[in-house]
Amino acid sequence: MIDNDKKQDTAADAEVEKEMAKEMEGVPEHLRDDGGSDAEESGDITAALEALKNDLETAKQETLYAKAETQNVRRRMEKDVADARAYAATGFARDILSVSDNLTRAVDAIPEELREDEKFKGLVAGIDATRREIDKVFAQHGVSRIAAMGLPLDPNQHQAMMEVPTDDAEPGTIVQEMQAGYMIKDRLLRPALVGVAKKPD
Repeated sequence: MIDNDKKQDTAADAEVEKEMAKEMEGVPEHLRDDGGSDAEESGDITAALEALKNDLETAKQETLYAKAETQNVRRRMEKDVADARAYAATGFARDILSVSDNLTRAVDAIPEELREDEKFKGLVAGIDATRREIDKVFAQHGVSRIAAMGLPLDPNQHQAMMEVPTDDAEPGTIVQEMQAGYMIKDRLLRPALVGVAKKPD
């Protein structure tokens, strides 16, 4: 009788172990109760939490870096677009400067008697009006003439073509302008070609 009870207990224990084994399927190793102490389990959980915290911090840093880089790229693109809009007319304006120069020379070359002649007054007025219209269009697109006469030479805006011996101006002062210079907004479009004063020999 006793032997039968023992056999039944052993069979029951085996069934319990099978049930427990089924329940533990799919549970990670470090979470299984393998008979270790509570302290070991607590240490495993703490280590897992620390690892998760570290992963979270790393993810936060990477997100911040990615966000900052995106903002930098956006700012660069906005600046490039603004520059493209602001300076889109640069090439065209540079080409039109020669037309403006020729009109200015034409107006300056007209003798005074022709200006007063009734037959040529309309022609002179038309050429002068065309030159003024070009200057107006330049101003609308941010193209402005560089001041030169009587100013000290500025290598960023003026190109010295010759030295002029004179006592009437300080050395290094611009006393002659051979070709007008222009800026487009804050960029140099064409330097002014100038003559600069120097002390007479």
